[in-house]
Amino acid sequence: MPRDTSASPRRRPRAREEDRSERRGKKDYPRTDRAHDNGYERDSDRRRDKDDNDRRVRHDDYRRRDDRRDRDRDSRRPNRERDREGQDDHDRPSRPNHKRDREGRDDHDRPSRRRSRDLAISSRRSASPKRPSSIQPSAPPRSSSQSKSPLPIDKAKPNFANSGLLAAETNAVKLTDGTSTILKYNEPPEARKPTLGWRLYVFKGSEQVELLHIHRQSAYLIGRDRAVTDILIEHPSCSKQHAVIQHRQVTEKDEFGASKPKNKPFIIDLESTNSTHVNDEAIPTSRFYELKAGDVIKFGLSNREYVLLHDDAT
Repeated sequence: MPRDTSASPRRRPRAREEDRSERRGKKDYPRTDRAHDNGYERDSDRRRDKDDNDRRVRHDDYRRRDDRRDRDRDSRRPNRERDREGQDDHDRPSRPNHKRDREGRDDHDRPSRRRSRDLAISSRRSASPKRPSSIQPSAPPRSSSQSKSPLPIDKAKPNFANSGLLAAETNAVKLTDGTSTILKYNEPPEARKPTLGWRLYVFKGSEQVELLHIHRQSAYLIGRDRAVTDILIEHPSCSKQHAVIQHRQVTEKDEFGASKPKNKPFIIDLESTNSTHVNDEAIPTSRFYELKAGDVIKFGLSNREYVLLHDDAT
């Protein structure tokens, strides 16, 4: 009797179902492998981006460290030079504060870390391989903890030169009215009183008007100041302290080569306005000029002539 299969559900052969499950599995395996490969590529891109960011951060740290080392070397160089010159300790710049430099370095590292995190996020969104970036790393900002070496303080160096106050006090001549006059001239150590009777014959034109004996002391001050001068000159072109006739002891050699002291007269101009003339020639100022018997001396623009002679002169 034939079997009625209309009421029961139709069953598929087991072999056919196994073939379909095998075919379905073969179709699904490539799909699963492709998703796994895409995830691996994304992980490798992330690792590569992270390595690049770490390398860029290390490069920035190295550059910042080199810059800080150069600045410290530049700041220490003037300190060594200043130490060689022997300046005081308080003139030297203070040592750099390492704690403050560390804080400044952390502040500079924060923007770079934030930038690296943003780059990692943007690379995570795109699965395409990363192209080489044309953006150059920006120069690190200058540290606020950079210490500038203070400028050297200009101190007034001690001056041990002669101030002239002691000489002025020594050369001051007090007058009867309470005022004082400072002499421009001091006698040298070789000043001596002459042994010969030196005289000055004063001529005005062709007429002798006065005779002056200049052998009674070692020096004679000539000028218009009545209070301090030894020989008074009233001509307005002459200075108050015009010149000095000074007798000095000098050493001379005789015809046999032996040296012996001898007193001679000299004249020195005290930086007068109109100079001193000997034999119609202006003599240099502030220098001793040797006088000889028969010399004619003129002071300033005065017409008076002073002829120098001594007792033995013929």
